[in-house]
Amino acid sequence: MKNHQRPLTRRDFLRGTVGATLTVSMLGVPWIKGNAHAFSSSSVVVVRDKDAMDSNLKVDTKRLQSMLDQTILQVTGKNKIKDAWASLIKPDDIVGLVPTPHLNPTHQELFDVIKNSLMSVVGIPEDNIIDAQGGSRRPKKCTALISIPALKAHWLTGIGTVIKNYIMYSGRPTRYHEEKSARLGEIWHQKEVKGKTKLVIVDALHPLCDKGPQSDPRYKWAYNGLIAGTDPVAVETVCLEVITQKRNALRGEPWPLSPPPICIEAADKVYKLGTSSMNKITIKRIGWKQDILV
Repeated sequence: MKNHQRPLTRRDFLRGTVGATLTVSMLGVPWIKGNAHAFSSSSVVVVRDKDAMDSNLKVDTKRLQSMLDQTILQVTGKNKIKDAWASLIKPDDIVGLVPTPHLNPTHQELFDVIKNSLMSVVGIPEDNIIDAQGGSRRPKKCTALISIPALKAHWLTGIGTVIKNYIMYSGRPTRYHEEKSARLGEIWHQKEVKGKTKLVIVDALHPLCDKGPQSDPRYKWAYNGLIAGTDPVAVETVCLEVITQKRNALRGEPWPLSPPPICIEAADKVYKLGTSSMNKITIKRIGWKQDILV
């Protein structure tokens, strides 16, 4: 009698059958082979300035503005900052900025320099730039979103940066922490969100590399960086590498995240939001290189 093994399905993955044992690759799962997409290469920019914050962790807004300008130029490949922004955002857009509100919140200074650039460079009226981080501040009226999460590990998702940043749009955030948070990418396909994210800029000025639920200063450090791109999964993948390498350096041995951040590969393999393969990601490193970790 032949032993017929039932192939793993998308539902199996979402229920945790695959997620419980996922480590590096899911290429052996039949439904993934049949639906694999062909991302050739995604570009992620890492811009750092060792003096972006002083010894008291106060942000130098002039340096941060320069970092932002370099980031936008590198992400778009343009030579002029006005052309760079114009390739992402239109003057008649209603732009939602989506920061991280809790645990390791996005610096207000980053929110402000992005908002000021949208006003002064793109020409967007102040009333058309909103804080769209969940709750009652939903993105339904927005025509463009700029996600600006802070870099952090998370006790429920492993990493709580890019893919998790829209969880409050779900209306049921606790539901999306079930199944090892594998379904977070689903939120990016909701009608009020889908296709609106023009840019992801991660606040990596002062990251958190262990998971909380409270922010432990032993696991925060002055990385003084921005990590950005238009592929949210690629940006999250690079962020994960920074977090992982910092954790390993602190312990002097491998210190894997728990739970494993399977939401990243699920965002790629299930929800087709971008690429999670480091060998398909081009990283542009600008500025301070010491301890760049990636």
